Amino acid sequence: MSLRALMVDVDGVVARRPDGRRWDWGMQRDLGLDPERLQTAFFAAHFGEIVLGRADLYERLAPVLAEIAPELACEDLVAYWFEQDGHLDHALLEDLASLRAGGLELHLATVQEHHRARHLWDTLGLKSRFEAIHYAADLGCKKPEAAFYRAVEARTGFAPHELALLDDSPRNVAAARDCGWGAALWTAERPLTEVLAEAGLRP
Repeated sequence: MSLRALMVDVDGVVARRPDGRRWDWGMQRDLGLDPERLQTAFFAAHFGEIVLGRADLYERLAPVLAEIAPELACEDLVAYWFEQDGHLDHALLEDLASLRAGGLELHLATVQEHHRARHLWDTLGLKSRFEAIHYAADLGCKKPEAAFYRAVEARTGFAPHELALLDDSPRNVAAARDCGWGAALWTAERPLTEVLAEAGLRP
């Protein structure tokens, strides 16, 4: 399969903590907030709508924190989250840059809400390494839904057989293939060239 564009996932692929821990593993120690309580009160209750662009992160987070951690400001928690979840895999980014230098378009395809998407793109500088970012809150759908892949096709103008996804989720990889894309599962255990070759992808 000869590609024109590689769609690259963020969390678990481009952004990957070297210690393998979740971003909130030290939150109780650092901020005094139990991550399980935040998971139940905020992420489980509100994040589904936020990540699809139907609600704003700060508007939903503020009242939750006022109840479970009134001493903690929204801005401080979000800054902590984005920093802890912002460890970029520079070795992978350099390997991707080599493919881009050879003429392959690189795009981000990720399940994000608006604020973190902007943080990744602008603050962490991924806009210098990728042509575009396609994310759930902007598209109104998320992986592994077929609508996500169709929306990316419509935005880029590429046909399914010209696209491939690099992702750490087997479900997302399977969904991309069901939509006629190429796809490769990323585990960070082998070189990128080997992973793409094994998936039958020729940049």
